[in-house]
Amino acid sequence: MDIALFTAAGFPEPGRAIETVLSYVMGISTTEAAWLSTVARSGESEAGFIARLMPAAQQAAAGHAHLVASYAEAETAAFDPAALRDEKFTYGLEVVLDRPALRLAR
Repeated sequence: MDIALFTAAGFPEPGRAIETVLSYVMGISTTEAAWLSTVARSGESEAGFIARLMPAAQQAAAGHAHLVASYAEAETAAFDPAALRDEKFTYGLEVVLDRPALRLAR
């Protein structure tokens, strides 16, 4: 990441903005690596692993409508775990990048 980009954008503390982005990327990458290692050790495909765990997850989510809805999505035939991970990463990164932009607006 180039500190000059953050400086040119007007961030008074560009290093802190970069640290925030890097922390997000490292955190999500570590989490994903741990998840994929767990799946690999199971000997199952990721979709199969999720399908096997889904009944317990759904039981634990009972009474929490937002969780029930997200687990229902995972049961669809078109469910693609890798695509979902990519979507979540992109969404999170956009949120992380939006926050420094709000600080500029002040």
